[in-house]
Order: sequence, then C-alpha cells, then structure tokens
Amino acid sequence: MRRFRGRPALLSPGVLADSFLIARFKMNLPENDCTRRSFLLQTSTLAAAAFVPPRGVGAASSLATGLQTKVISPHTGAYNGWPTLARRKNGDLWVSWSGGRVSHVCPFGQVQSMLSKDEGETWTWPRVLLDSAGDDRDSGVLETAEGTLVVTTFTSNAYQQHLKEGTLFHIHTENSWISRSHSPEELAQWRAADQRLSESESKAELGEWCIRSTDGGISWSARIPTIVNSPHGPIQLRDGRLLYAGKQLYAESRRVGVCESKNDGLSWGWLAEIPLRKGDTQRYHELHAVEAANGTLIAHIRNHNDENKGWTLQSESTDGGVHWNEPHPVCYGFPSHLLCLRDGRLLMSYGYRRAPYGNRARVSADNGKTWGEEIVLSADGADGDLGYTSTVELSDGTLLSVWYESQGDKHLAVLRQARWRLG
Repeated sequence: MRRFRGRPALLSPGVLADSFLIARFKMNLPENDCTRRSFLLQTSTLAAAAFVPPRGVGAASSLATGLQTKVISPHTGAYNGWPTLARRKNGDLWVSWSGGRVSHVCPFGQVQSMLSKDEGETWTWPRVLLDSAGDDRDSGVLETAEGTLVVTTFTSNAYQQHLKEGTLFHIHTENSWISRSHSPEELAQWRAADQRLSESESKAELGEWCIRSTDGGISWSARIPTIVNSPHGPIQLRDGRLLYAGKQLYAESRRVGVCESKNDGLSWGWLAEIPLRKGDTQRYHELHAVEAANGTLIAHIRNHNDENKGWTLQSESTDGGVHWNEPHPVCYGFPSHLLCLRDGRLLMSYGYRRAPYGNRARVSADNGKTWGEEIVLSADGADGDLGYTSTVELSDGTLLSVWYESQGDKHLAVLRQARWRLG
C-alpha cells in the first residue's frame, strides 16, 4: 500500500439518503414538519430507495460499500458539533457531542449524548450530561474494561472575544470564517449567558475534564481534571491503563503528549511528551491514539505548521507510551479517529475540509506503517465546518461512522452517520 497516492474510493449506494433533510434545512421548513419518528422512518426509506453520487467524486470503488447515510440529531434549530461514537460490550452505542449551541463558538455548549440499542437504526432523544456556566465543547466517550463510561470535554471562554467584537456568528468558507449579522436579541442572550460568572470565575472554570458513570449512564460523577484534551478522548490499552493523547490547553507549557490513568479514569498523570518534527512549533492539535495488533501505540495529530498544514501527522511508541518518535505526515484531512478492527487492521476516519467537503477513511494492514487509498464516506458538505468523524465496528462486521456537518448559511449543524462495509 502507498502512503500518499491512490484515487479516492466512493461509498455507494445511499450516501445522500438524508438529502430530503438537508433540503428541508435549506428551505427553512417549520420544525413540526419533521418529527423525530417521521425523520427516522423517512431516512430509512430513502436509504433503501435512492442514491445520488456526491459532487466532484469519481466512480465507485471495490474498497468499500455504503449501506445507509442519515441525519441522527433531531432538528431543534441548534448547532451540534464534535461527536464521538463508542460501542459497549453489550452492543449498545453511545454518541456524545457538544450540543445546545447556536454557533461554532458560543457560551451555550453542553455535553449531550444519545443511546442506540439497535446498532444505529434509531437513537434516543438527546440527554444533557454536563452543562457548566462556560462553553462545554468537544466530547469523547469510552467504555472501560470495568464497564465504566468515561466522557471527556473541555470548557472554553473563547466566545468572549467574539462578544467583545460583536461578531457572534461565523460561517466557514474554503479558507476562512466570515461573520453573520446578529440581532439585538441574540446579543442580549450572549451577554446574559456571559454574566452568569464574573471574570475571575470564568477563568477558574476553564479546564480539561472527564466525567464517569458506573451505572450504564444513569448517573455521572463530578468533573475530573485530565491534564490534556482531545476531541475523541482516551483509549484503553491491553494492560488496563487508560491512555489519553492530547494537548494541554491552559497550562503555560501547552505540552503535546500523553497522560495515563491507572485507576479507571479516577485520576490522571502525565506520561510523556511527543517530540516536535524538525522545524515545527507547537501547532499540533486534536490527537487520538490506538494500540495496534503488534502492541505499537500510534498517535495521530492535527498539524497547523506550514509544512503539511491541514494534514494528519503520525507518531509511534513501542514501549507503552514512554517514548515517541518524531511525527511524520500521513495524508491531508483532520482530525483523525483511530480504531483497531477485529481482524487486526487499523482504520483512520477523518474530516476533509476542502472541496468536495466531506469525510474520509483509510485502512492500514501493517500496524500503521502505511495507509491505503482514501475511502470517501461523504462528499456533499455545504462548507468546511464539518468532520470529527469517529467509527465503530458493529456485530456483523459493518462499520458505523458519525460526524457533524454544518448546514451552511442557515447556521445549523447536524450529526450524520454512515453505515458501510469494507471491501
């Protein structure tokens, strides 16, 4: 397999099975035109009946077959972002994300979750797991060997700069963000939310966190500091440790590396720093890790340095995360979510923020040494405000990927999923 070359493979059929929902958003139809039950029924029907090829992508490949694609977040006029999908040992699926929002950056973010007991065919109504007085953002979810659910997030006050400038809403274009006008009522809402805390209280609220549930998600702990943050959260190693590859967001050093928990997520300690590539600065973000079949630990990194800007970089450790090698480029697209399949192959899934906007995946059959051709999961995004794709393997060997996707100038963002099969 080649590391960089190869024509993208297109998922088919069913990549646009939720096209009626996207059209509905663009037509700005009232919410009661699409109840949760009706949109689940209609998306299932469309998935079985229709396929429209995505824009700008070539013919289908034998690398993968798409079975169904649909929107899974209910239409509440909200902006839903940065999800992570996990499959429990009992087969239940959990997805967690930042919901309750009105914008990519705003003071209203909550950690929300949904549960599916039928492998993604239907989902429960969203539930709020955490709602601090700050902006609760990117959320990861993991079930540990003990059966504990661990959900990660971080708290931000970045919205305050936009509030100060009066530029509350932003829309992502090919290379930048543009502002949308706001009403006096919207400005008043942001100010009221911001005034829940004093300036010192707002700063004290900042942090990287996890919450835990030992009863299957019925009740949740208080926030636990995790030292680093990254959208898809930690993984569990075969030796039982939880390994969290990420970045310190608020410490002066802003180190990029890994921390670990030896007590099922109750506390976290720093383990090792990932070295910078020669010529790079600490413009590394949004890591995720996986333990390959041969025991190698692989970390993927969103790179914002000039060389390979917008690419995923990869670093490896062969001693349990104590030492890591210098990162090297894999491909364009970010951030990457890593999964070890039951047959030992590795899967990376990631957002693709240039035309045609969408989400893609690659497979490695040699423990991450090389990555195969791109598989196109979607290529019909309205703009580059999308991605954070994560994937699980279902009981029948098919794959389920979830991501978020903006609805362009309507200033909404939905959660979408694709069910697909390799080969």
